[in-house]
Amino acid sequence: MTEPPQAVETLFVNEYIDGILDPYQEMLGPVKNGGTIIANTTPGCWGPMITPTIRGGHEVTKPVFIEGAEVGDAIVIKIQSIQVTSIATSSGHDEAIRDRFIGDPFVSVKCPGCGKLHPRTVVNGIGAQAIRCATCNTETSPFKMTNGYTMVLGHQSDIGVTVGREGARRIALDAKKYMRTPENSIQNPIVALAPSDLVGVMARMRPFLGQLGTTPSKAMPDSHNAGDFGSFLVGAPHEYAFTQEELDIHRTDGHMDISRVREGATIICPVKVPGGGVYIGDMHAMQGDGEIAGHTTDVAGIVQLQVSVLKKVALEGPILLPNEEDLPYTAKPFTKEEKRRARELAEEYGVKQVEDVFPVSVVGSGTTLNEATDTALARAARLFEMTVPEVMNRATITGSVEIGRHPGVVTATFQVPKTILKKARIFKPVKKQYD
Repeated sequence: MTEPPQAVETLFVNEYIDGILDPYQEMLGPVKNGGTIIANTTPGCWGPMITPTIRGGHEVTKPVFIEGAEVGDAIVIKIQSIQVTSIATSSGHDEAIRDRFIGDPFVSVKCPGCGKLHPRTVVNGIGAQAIRCATCNTETSPFKMTNGYTMVLGHQSDIGVTVGREGARRIALDAKKYMRTPENSIQNPIVALAPSDLVGVMARMRPFLGQLGTTPSKAMPDSHNAGDFGSFLVGAPHEYAFTQEELDIHRTDGHMDISRVREGATIICPVKVPGGGVYIGDMHAMQGDGEIAGHTTDVAGIVQLQVSVLKKVALEGPILLPNEEDLPYTAKPFTKEEKRRARELAEEYGVKQVEDVFPVSVVGSGTTLNEATDTALARAARLFEMTVPEVMNRATITGSVEIGRHPGVVTATFQVPKTILKKARIFKPVKKQYD
């Protein structure tokens, strides 16, 4: 009988999935409880979207088994560092091309020439028609850009600037060099399309992870591991079809596109399969709330995470503990002076004790922003044993509801009493983040 592999303190990850998060596929690791994952991540949306052999819309890392993580636990993920390695990238608003997929252009791509599903492709030249079927040479990308750009990224990872036609052409001719696509990645580099509709636009870089989470308990496309993109799977005409009930049970909302999931932040994720299956990807160089164009600047990079297990913390979805500077004004931790003044005011009106509180952001997702908000509020109410109206009141006066991704990822952020955090078994990571 083969002995199980020994857990390691630090695991270097440079293997990727074909777009499907499958709980029955072998994981990397195991990594010790309290150990470190260092990953070279691939660019997210656009590269995989123009690579039909990738069946999920993204190319995230192969999931990692965390020692001691059992179903019904949670995994605390501290983002210790994020480093962009791409020199340039391309992105833009997309439009699906209807004769090149069955049901879902992220999942089931069909060559319009030979009719093959998930055809192998080659990059033939540069420009919008460069992605070709390796069998029949038909232009095969299931997406086109209605407005796109190519951006070069500063050496100090602080500023990006969009380039014109000649700059985009220069980058496209040596696409993998500029994207710094990891060796084991199979995606076609998006800069090969050389879009240049926006020229001379300057943007501040602040990299974050669009995908960070744990493996769902039923196989699903990686970009669809959330309530909004996941809705495309409900009744879908391909092998990864779900019912709405199955989607709600199995997903872990690892695809958040929340710009606050950046260096210094902490994520607490549900464990729905043995070992948790932590995976990483879809790094972005910058993004405003909402990712309203549908896509932003996908980049390759190096990520370092510390992972630890919280026993018997059964979460429905992720909890985000942002950097203090990323918190809404009303949710920032109180200073000693503010606490002193609050006690004095409370005593004046006969209130014997003021709550000792810490900020928490509960993630919710759904087909619309309204549905995502309802999900976040309901998850928070169940976790903290409050009514939804109480959560609403607390989020209104001590927090905020913030958009992660349009159409359907939000965070409900509010101050939660220490006593309630302890009862929910998440006080230690919250205290570590803010105290």
